[in-house]
Amino acid sequence: MKVYAFMADGTEETECLAVADVLVRGGVEVTLVSVSDKKEIVSSHGITVVCDAVIGGVDCSDADALFLPGGMPGTLNLEKSPIVTTCAEYCVKNDIYLAAICAAPSVLGHLGLLNGKEAICFPGFEGELKGATISEKPVCVDGKIVTAKGMGVAVQFGLTLAGLLTDKDVEKKIHDGIQCTD
Repeated sequence: MKVYAFMADGTEETECLAVADVLVRGGVEVTLVSVSDKKEIVSSHGITVVCDAVIGGVDCSDADALFLPGGMPGTLNLEKSPIVTTCAEYCVKNDIYLAAICAAPSVLGHLGLLNGKEAICFPGFEGELKGATISEKPVCVDGKIVTAKGMGVAVQFGLTLAGLLTDKDVEKKIHDGIQCTD
């Protein structure tokens, strides 16, 4: 299993790295992809993260999932990338998992990818989820679209993705191994 996690300057680092950590624990190959021409991004909290690749060096056709973390202005920077938006559209057209957390589901809404789907986002961004039914769940799965409310549910979001990409036994093993209490 292969996941591309797109990161931009202003990305909420915990939303990305907690999810990536959980997925790696489940045996999923995660590639952190900078949407700029340099591998380093500066997170929404001023933390420098060195990505594995830059956006021009990936081909989303070999991914099992694409992941957009939130944060501001990271979400806006992700949406500015034509490669990110093209890859998101590719995922929907090709039945590949497309995951977004916090403000990042707004990117999917702006692209019309949430039409007829149930989705969740950070409170205040609901109006950006064009065509979606707003969920009350902290993590929402509708077909191959997976969305989550925010940083506080990043581990739960990662566990859900791990279960979808591998199986429920792997999800439970990770859950128990990291001492989740829910």
